[in-house]
Formats: sequence, C-alpha cells, structure tokens
Amino acid sequence: MPPRRPLRTAIATLLAPLGIATAFLLVPACSNSAETQPPPPPEPVAGPPAFPGATGFGAGAKGGRGGRIIMVDTLADSGPGSFRACVGAEGPRVCVFRVAGVIRFTGRPPVISNPYLTIAGQTAPGGGITLAHAGGANGLTPLLIKQSHDIVVRHIRVRNDRIGANREAEDSITIENSRNVIIDHVSASWARDELVNPYGDNNDITISWSIFAEGIPKHDKCALLGSDPEGPQQVSFLNNLCAHNGDRNPDVNFVPNSCVEVVNNVLYDASSQFTEIWESYGGSPVSVVGNVMRKGPSTADHAVGIDREELGSKGDAKIYIFANRFDGKFQHIAPDIKAAAVPSPPCPLTVRPMSADAAYDAVLARAGAFPRDGVDARIVQEVRDRTGHIVHEPGAIPPVATARPYADSDGDGMADEWEDAHGTNAARPDSWSDADGDGVPSLEAFLADLSDRLIGHTAGNGPE
Repeated sequence: MPPRRPLRTAIATLLAPLGIATAFLLVPACSNSAETQPPPPPEPVAGPPAFPGATGFGAGAKGGRGGRIIMVDTLADSGPGSFRACVGAEGPRVCVFRVAGVIRFTGRPPVISNPYLTIAGQTAPGGGITLAHAGGANGLTPLLIKQSHDIVVRHIRVRNDRIGANREAEDSITIENSRNVIIDHVSASWARDELVNPYGDNNDITISWSIFAEGIPKHDKCALLGSDPEGPQQVSFLNNLCAHNGDRNPDVNFVPNSCVEVVNNVLYDASSQFTEIWESYGGSPVSVVGNVMRKGPSTADHAVGIDREELGSKGDAKIYIFANRFDGKFQHIAPDIKAAAVPSPPCPLTVRPMSADAAYDAVLARAGAFPRDGVDARIVQEVRDRTGHIVHEPGAIPPVATARPYADSDGDGMADEWEDAHGTNAARPDSWSDADGDGVPSLEAFLADLSDRLIGHTAGNGPE
C-alpha cells in the first residue's frame, strides 16, 4: 500500500526549519482529556477456543482440530515433509515440526488457502522455525493467508532479510479475504510493506502476543489492520509489541458497525504516529485501551500517540480511549479526537484489560515467537533501555540452534514423555482423545503446555 503521510506531520516538518511553532501539534503532556469510564465486563467469543488461552475475535478458529498430523521434517522449500506440503494439503491438519532452522522459499512463497490448519511452531526443536523469502522476483510475503478460514499460527518467526522486486507485495504476514484466523506468538521484521496486514474482506481476526519490529523505510509500518474492507469486520490487536516503525502502530480504518479493539500493546519508537484512526471508509469504531506508547530515539516531538485522520473522511469515527500510558515528550492525543470520542466501547471488549503498567511488563516478557532469537531479544532490551532506532536495511537472521526432536513413537504429535504423564497412550495415535475429560483434545492440551513451558509463564490475557 502507498504511504500516507499525516497532514499535520507534513506541516510540522515544513515549518520546523523556520522556527514557526504549530500550536495544534504541540499540546500539554496531559493526555486524559479524551478518556472516559472503565469498560464494562468483557464478552469473550463463544465456543471452544482455538487453544487454551486464545483471546480476541479470532479465538474461535478451529485450526486443524480433528485432522491429520503432518510432520515437517525438512527445511527444503518443497517436497515431501516440507512446510509447503503441509500448508498446501487439504482437510484439517496440524503442522508439527521435527526440524529447526530457516525455511527459505526459493520459489514463490506458498499461499495458505486450504482451511482448517494449525501451524504449531512450538513443536520445533532447538531454536524454532524462521520463514524467509529468497529476494528478487520471488521475494514476496513469506506468510500469506488468502481466501481461507480457521487458521491458527503460533510460534513462527518471519524475517524478510532480502530485498524483493515488488515492495507492495512484501509484507511479512498478510491475511487476505479470510475469517476465523488467529496469529499468536509470532515475530516479524524487515518488511518493506506492512509487517502484518489484514487486507480486504476479513472477519474474526486476532493478532496477539507478537513482535513486529524494524519495518524498512520509506514504508516502515507495524500493522495495517483494515485495508479496502467490503463490510463490517471484527478484529483484535492484543498484547503485541510494535517497535522501530514510523507509523501504523497500528492503523485502524474500517467501515461503521465494525468491532475493533487495540488493547494492552506496547508501541515503541514511532517516528510520526503511534495509533492512527482513519475515516475514509465511513468512520472506524475502535477501543484503544491499556496500551503503552513509548518515545524512542526516532520519535519526533511532534509525533502523535493516538491520532485521528480526517483526510477523505466519509463519517466520524467512534473512538473509545481508556487508561493508556504515554512515556515521553510527544503529542499524546490529537485535539480532534475529542469530536469523535465516545463514552463507552463501540462494541464490548472480548478481553478484560490489564493495566498499562502490567501490560508493559507482560508483553516484554512474553510476546513473540519462543524461544526468542537474537533479534527479538535485542528489540525487547532496546524498548526497556529506550535505545535503538528505525533501520534502513534488513538485518541478518541469527543462526538457529538445532536439537533432537522430542520422541513421538506413535506419530500423533505428542511427546511420549508427556503422554505417559497425562494418561494418553504413547503407543497408539490418540491426538484427539480427551484423556482427562476437561473438554480439551489431548493434542491441543499438549501444544498449549509446550507453549507455556517455552515462554516460562502461564498463558492468558491477565486476571479474570
């Protein structure tokens, strides 16, 4: 998507060398003028969750529940045992990784179009799985979900470390014309378009507990949550870290009657805008709650924390703002937010928010794909220290440690040791049994436990 330079930022840039103050840009640091009352109790999505602890509008994604277990045992671009073979298969399926390392697509990256898929990156041994393209003509979005539904992606890294031929087709992650999708504990960096981009006619999307860092200028964008929507959408952006991206941290642009929630994220070192809310599709309904917007070395004093973009407006947004934290000298809330502010969420939240302080600690401790690589570890430390800056070239993918995969004698995706401890049969495939009678299939319980042990914390979105 072409860059959209905020009008107020452009004016400030032009006038700054002349020493002319722009009063509408620089306002007192007090940022509570648009804040209202606490949100009412949340209304979580009904039905079985995609995995224990899943939250947001995409929490009901079925993924590969009840389907085949497909082993990914090669880092090759294609062929038997490849990631491409698993995501391109038909029917419900779960990709279980028996290798660790970088899967570099030498051809066009695969398109995830067949529904009912779980990509269980937490099953990889050693340092986990990183997706990357090869640059050039095939240097396209490495993780593309298109015209699909019921997709679950966890603990995958996407690193655009080479330059593709077409910037506008080089996100790190795209979700296009799809529904019931949850992207959880992923990490993405160095895209020349958006790092994550739900595009077109989507619905029931969650992007949670992920790290999106170091988009490459002149289109260094964290998240474009709504792009060319055809109708109302429900989208959750929860507990993520956006770092070292110029703007769209995130960008919200939806039609009326949508439900959009931006809750408990840490947004660091934007140069011009943190969260921006647009009205070009009729006015976005959005709740911005419990986030931390933190100035970094790239952040201009005239940058805006929560901004309302009225260029091409076709109707007023409905903007609910509550209990956000602003760290540093920049314009925390744009003055024209007041005319679009509403006293309660346009839609009930799906989660009970943490405080902004608690969210800061939780996101820095738990967001991203685990085990963390050197890129994520560096980014998190830069947020803590208020160091680092927007970069202008992709970095290098760190070496990925290899290790022996866990023993799985019956090929049902679960470790023999775990099965022995939890009452399932390590000698018979029983992925979809419910050994303890808690309503959670055994494989999903194993995958959740594996994720929690990798992270070192209990999964969830805060106290209920």
